[in-house]
Amino acid sequence: MNLEYFIAKRLVTAKDYKSSISAPIIKIAIAAIAIGMIMMIISVATGIGLQQKIREKIAAFNGHIIISNFDSNQSEVTLKPVSKNQTFYPKFTAVPGVDHIQAIASKAGIIRTETAFEGIVFKGVGSDYRWDNIQEYLVAGTLPNYQNSLNEEVVISQFLANRLKLKVGDAFNTFFMKEGESKLPNIRRFKITGIFNSGFQEFDATYIIGDIRHIQRINKWKADQVGAFEVFVTDFDQIKEVGEQVYEQTGSTLDTKTIIEKYSYIFEWLQLFDFNIIVILVVMIIVATINMVVALLVLILERTQMIGILKALGANNWTVRKIFLYNASYLIFRGLFWGNLIGITILLIQQYFGVIKLNPESYYVDQAPVYLNFGYILLLNLLTIVVCFLVLLIPSYIITKISPVKAIRYD
Repeated sequence: MNLEYFIAKRLVTAKDYKSSISAPIIKIAIAAIAIGMIMMIISVATGIGLQQKIREKIAAFNGHIIISNFDSNQSEVTLKPVSKNQTFYPKFTAVPGVDHIQAIASKAGIIRTETAFEGIVFKGVGSDYRWDNIQEYLVAGTLPNYQNSLNEEVVISQFLANRLKLKVGDAFNTFFMKEGESKLPNIRRFKITGIFNSGFQEFDATYIIGDIRHIQRINKWKADQVGAFEVFVTDFDQIKEVGEQVYEQTGSTLDTKTIIEKYSYIFEWLQLFDFNIIVILVVMIIVATINMVVALLVLILERTQMIGILKALGANNWTVRKIFLYNASYLIFRGLFWGNLIGITILLIQQYFGVIKLNPESYYVDQAPVYLNFGYILLLNLLTIVVCFLVLLIPSYIITKISPVKAIRYD
């Protein structure tokens, strides 16, 4: 029988335990650990969730790596065509880690309706376009089909559809300017088959997606000429290494750029979340350990006579210390239980019901995304347990200074 555990269990289950002087402090210690665990779980889940969601949205509309011509054009419009007859297209087998490659082109235009007009970027895509990335953002209608002949089907963002007062099935005229001031613009009439809402204002306010063959005709390009290539990687964490390999495998006339480089301001902002998460974890663990130290000190002072009696009966210092460490472990695990239960419940509610809304203009998402992974939850629990026990060894050292004679007389 484990004597230390037996005594600690009897102390916890004793009737006078809940009515003792230390009862309020013990409750505060349990609450501190529970609240700390809730805050840590939520901060990590929402921080990582926001990072992943924004990455996914940027990649859905740009790919992970963009291959294009060298030019000084800072807009989203492609000026010079690139031949599709490349060694890396349509299968980029030379670089491991590349999942998919697709050809695109983009051209600026103006949508004109009877009541409004909007400047847009028409993104032309072909039969190789990965629609799975857009599917989850589709809120109405269906995706177009560009596998066969040229057609006028397009998908438009909900933001533009609301501003232009358009819906699925409506048709509209789009004007594409020609080079030269005296030339009349090209006019194309498109029909909306689907409406998407990514929550990423920078894309929703700009893009419509249609058949790349329209841009090829307007720009008088050949059938094998496109604006750029979008490359998708299997592991986002390896995007820098894969990007360097892609650059080495492309011709000297082509440039490559990862979305981290293209949208550096967004990814620099996302890196701040890592720092914020670390700060929250440190603060919460410090608060929890301080409360546990106070609770343990109170427990020791409250059981001074018991300590003296145990020492008088022959118990050594480590035996007595283990009793109180077992007692403290009960408080820690109880706090962790409630913290995990409440924290995971809050995350599940947010994941399935989206209770907490965000401003997409500031956060690029319309609700707080959640990354629920029991691996990091387990690590947070282990980290809290290890830190608390290491810190509690210090106040438990006071037991070694207690004299049996004085302790028995202690009142």
